[in-house]
Amino acid sequence: MDTPLRLEVIVASVRPERFAPVVADWFLRTVRARPEFDVGVIDLAHTPLPVELTDNEETAAYRTRLRDADAFVVVTSEYNHGYPASLKTAFDTAKHEWRAKPIAFVSYGGLSGGLRAVEQLRQVVAEIHMVSVRETVSFHQAKKRFDETGDTRDGAAIDAAERMLRQLAWWARTLRAARTADPYPG
Repeated sequence: MDTPLRLEVIVASVRPERFAPVVADWFLRTVRARPEFDVGVIDLAHTPLPVELTDNEETAAYRTRLRDADAFVVVTSEYNHGYPASLKTAFDTAKHEWRAKPIAFVSYGGLSGGLRAVEQLRQVVAEIHMVSVRETVSFHQAKKRFDETGDTRDGAAIDAAERMLRQLAWWARTLRAARTADPYPG
């Protein structure tokens, strides 16, 4: 087997009483069961990124983590038909570190399950030269989809996660090899 793919899971919500940890913890248990990934977590609630996009020690460390990653998954809520401002700041804090890398989405929310936020995010990540994988995991009426232990019986989401991770691994391996053989001309 190749060197494990470095996957950074970005938890987008920063609200004090957020539901994000429930969804993120479920996803992390799922992805950590797969040997092809070496998983890290960037929880934006605990990652101080200045909204004015200035440089400091924290942003330098953040960009280093992005540079060293082979792939990303964003766990995001949907607020008012969009994604959290913290996530936009996270994307805008870096530039070259995102390029020619795959990204996938796990979303949650009310009736839409966060899918409107994901559609907006696909436009943003295309602009910063990322490849968004086709499959997405979404939890509609998310608070009803998880039990008190943080597990879900949402078969569609469980199946989607498996498909999404297979696609993400393929893109991550392919793009890592391409970046090594011929650096991306972004």
